Amino acid sequence: MKLYYKAGACSLASHIALIEAKAVFVLEAVDTEAALTEKGEDYLTINPKGYVPTLQLTDDVLLTEGAAVLQHIAEIFPAANLAPKAGTLSRALLQEFLNWTSSELHKSFSPLFNAKTTEAGKLDARKAVASKFDVLEEQLSDGRAWLVEETFSVADAYLFVVANWANFTNIDLANWPNIAAFVGRVASRPSSQIAMRAEGLIQ
Repeated sequence: MKLYYKAGACSLASHIALIEAKAVFVLEAVDTEAALTEKGEDYLTINPKGYVPTLQLTDDVLLTEGAAVLQHIAEIFPAANLAPKAGTLSRALLQEFLNWTSSELHKSFSPLFNAKTTEAGKLDARKAVASKFDVLEEQLSDGRAWLVEETFSVADAYLFVVANWANFTNIDLANWPNIAAFVGRVASRPSSQIAMRAEGLIQ
């Protein structure tokens, strides 16, 4: 397997999940602005969508979209226990968190990474992120360590990566102590440390 990634992007969640699963895989960085891989290949010929992650399963089979990649990793490495059993309410809750992170929280951050966004636009984006964080903070106020079944899952990996973007976009997580604690828990996991180090995000 090969994971096409961009350092610190949402593909970091897939990177963490693969390490948790003890999968055998290789990494290839992508410059999404130039649409080039680190080997100089035209990334659009690999993934015409132009963004990451892309998980190459075989020479001819590629999977894109972070939530789908994460769920597939959980499926093909069941011993890692990265998702509840299919058909259970807990599995539906995991999918709920993955979808919310993707469609609501992730998208709220997007303007903050766009060089064309005006200062007013960035202010609006931070307000949108804050409103999502308010909802999440309340959900985490019940004392849970992880999102579903008190077990680390692919939903935790994804939420960690996106919530941690606050630290790079002038949003103070101290305003949401439960989220800050959650981010700290995931960041301290060996898999997260290995993945972030490999991507050059930490020493």
